[in-house]
Amino acid sequence: MNHDADAGTVDVAVAGGGLVGLGIAWRCAQRGLSVAVVDDAPGTGASHAAGGMLAPTAEVGYGEEQLLELCRASLARFPAFVAELEGESGIDVGLRTAGTCVVGFDADDMVALDVLHAFQRELGLGAERLTAREVRRREPALTPRLRGALHIAGDHSVDARALHAALRAAAEVAGVLMVPSNAAALWVRNGHAVGLELARGARMAAHTVVLALGARSAALPGVPPLPVRPVKGQILRLRGASGLLEGTVRALVRGRQVYLVPCAGDQLIVGATVEEKGFDETVTAGGVYELLRDAIEVVPGVSELELVEALARPRPGTPDNAPILGASAMPGLVLACGHYRNGVLLTPVTAEAVAELVVTGALPEFAMPFTPDRFGR
Repeated sequence: MNHDADAGTVDVAVAGGGLVGLGIAWRCAQRGLSVAVVDDAPGTGASHAAGGMLAPTAEVGYGEEQLLELCRASLARFPAFVAELEGESGIDVGLRTAGTCVVGFDADDMVALDVLHAFQRELGLGAERLTAREVRRREPALTPRLRGALHIAGDHSVDARALHAALRAAAEVAGVLMVPSNAAALWVRNGHAVGLELARGARMAAHTVVLALGARSAALPGVPPLPVRPVKGQILRLRGASGLLEGTVRALVRGRQVYLVPCAGDQLIVGATVEEKGFDETVTAGGVYELLRDAIEVVPGVSELELVEALARPRPGTPDNAPILGASAMPGLVLACGHYRNGVLLTPVTAEAVAELVVTGALPEFAMPFTPDRFGR
């Protein structure tokens, strides 16, 4: 349903109609709240460019153990989340459970894989070391020139665009109002967030405002200072990849990282650069060249595919690469931003945590390490 922005007061106004914003809106509406999502182009931001990997084990990093636990908690919720979502929306979200192969090419890559595998084992994560021959038995399209691999059976993927379409449909079924306007500013009165100011002077009043604007969260006028910055990523889509790969392939190609994610029938997603370039969404010749060069080195058959899309979007980075969840210092404003490279993966757990906070006033225990006050601690 589309309603104009002067539709009175809602319980919850969500700024941002990406995966995180829609997930929160859906869960809040299911719990009996009136909800409006304010976004003039839902799903065209980072959600539109996401590779869709659900890969906490492959992506684990030193010092990010708490983030790993949150990611694993969200991954554990994914099958039920997807089943419910597909039932409500009638849209297949393309969940693939063939696992992830992490491959390497030279001696340094193999050292990096050994270090990663040792860290994974130390944390009790499931990852199996494979020879080059063994990994090519799993994924015959891989080049014979690679040196070795890890196989992670539990790291999956989803079609992020289909997931977004399903979330939007399910949210609308649950009664969420989609307001086709961009949020121009946070509406603040006497130090409290009381709604959103929209384009052309309209306003949406709300008992609670949820900030889910991804990389642009800190840029919304009226929002207290937030350590969220844009980190550019360029990503490619190719067509004609039917049967090329079973699951996701992540590769270290002489120290450079590239990933290949089969998606949407015959598509293949190749990503992604990591560039501190602000809100620049330029697709560069160099970015495309590097991604294709490394992808073709890993899976030579990529050279035969049709390049159908090259795009760049800003990811929402934070100082510790983890999301910012929970009540802000300003009464009435709840934060759900800074998901960096885990926005798709963390959608179920973020939606659950924020809906719980909005309804009960208490953030669940699992989300407590990610409150905004940790940056002052």
